[in-house]
Amino acid sequence: MNIRLYRVTFLALGLVLLLSLYASASELPDFVQLAQQNKPSVVNISTARTVTQRQIPRMGPGNSPFDEFFGRFFNGQPGPPHKQNSMGSGFFISEDGYILTNEHVVAGADEIKVKLSDGRTFEATVKGADQKLDLALLKVEAEGELPAVELGDSDGLRVGEWVMAIGNPFGLEQTVTAGIVSAKGRVIGAGPYDDFIQTDASINPGNSGGPLFNAKGQVVGINSAIIAGGQGIGFAIPINAVKSILEQLRTSGQVTRGWLGVSIQQMTPELAESFGLKQESGALVAEVIKGSPAEKAGIKRGDVILSFDGQEIKEMHDLPRLVAQMPVNQKAKLQILRDGKTSNIGITIAKMAATDAEGQLSASNNALDRFGLALEEIDSATARKYGIDITSGILITDVKPASPADQAGLHSGDIILEVNGRQTEDLQAFHDATEQAAKATVLRLLIKRQDSLLYTAMRIAE
Repeated sequence: MNIRLYRVTFLALGLVLLLSLYASASELPDFVQLAQQNKPSVVNISTARTVTQRQIPRMGPGNSPFDEFFGRFFNGQPGPPHKQNSMGSGFFISEDGYILTNEHVVAGADEIKVKLSDGRTFEATVKGADQKLDLALLKVEAEGELPAVELGDSDGLRVGEWVMAIGNPFGLEQTVTAGIVSAKGRVIGAGPYDDFIQTDASINPGNSGGPLFNAKGQVVGINSAIIAGGQGIGFAIPINAVKSILEQLRTSGQVTRGWLGVSIQQMTPELAESFGLKQESGALVAEVIKGSPAEKAGIKRGDVILSFDGQEIKEMHDLPRLVAQMPVNQKAKLQILRDGKTSNIGITIAKMAATDAEGQLSASNNALDRFGLALEEIDSATARKYGIDITSGILITDVKPASPADQAGLHSGDIILEVNGRQTEDLQAFHDATEQAAKATVLRLLIKRQDSLLYTAMRIAE
């Protein structure tokens, strides 16, 4: 009797285990079906552009250690033009041939070719581009309907959800990878509107511009960035941010954004305590631009913006995104903290100029777009972080390859002290100095590199 009871119990437990395993497996998306359904909509984008590299004067035998030294100071002479090729990914969003990809995939391209999964190749044209969000809208002309994706809702995406990426990493066409959403709302310093989806689905060079699908086969993001040296970490632009500007790209080719006219900074624990805040939320106003909507509305330096049009400002980076999405000339309501008291202020949103952006990131983003420089303003905290012995100036944190900054021999860790003889003690001073020299073809920079000072000339692309 006991033996029979044991057998029945064992069989029952086994059945329960099998059912639980089946239930767990049933929660996994059918990646085979998702891949078959969506691969035809993903395209391989190859570009070519004409570049002229500056040749370093040869002062000695080949591979001389002095080559870099002389090249840095004399900038070399223009070499013969040649074609530079690059690859990326994209996907159809309409049956009549509109394609979404990253702006950096097609920036400066003389030729853009799009290859479909069935082997067909088409010439593509750029219909619209937005550097700030790193988006480009392409168009191909083809007979018949083209396979288009369905756009999903990135706001409803949850951390831990399964996602799938399709693209062309390292030129390997139609590569499918899967993973989960690792985090949302990531700020990685790519621009003023950082709000990335972080995923562990493998993303590599060549995936840029490709789609990130949810378990329903809907596009919830555009794969855009990776961390140098990192593995298993990729970042995608939320598709809802894309949908908010898509019609502007299609109709006018560019994006018009709202603007307040304030420079803001992140709230630190010490600052929050000084303002009597229990949490490190809100955006601290460091400067109000003259003649801006913020000045007209009565915003003052030292105000803490707690909410914008009813939406809480949890971090400084929330404000630029919310303002940018607001239509021009529309009225909004700000909740601010001033002298320990909260109040509401009405404000009319103005149009953002091409060189404007809300917050300290404006000048930094402009430098990245124009010169290939990622910059950070030096204060006491930055000095401690990087071991710098000065507390003012502009720190170069990254240099884009083949950019004007790279050709001028600038390096990460250099500190910009002057532009054309004007001191650059902060990002706004750097922005003002470069804007004043807008018609110049060369900028003269005074650089502090470790314990040495040196001048270098950076040629501005015409």
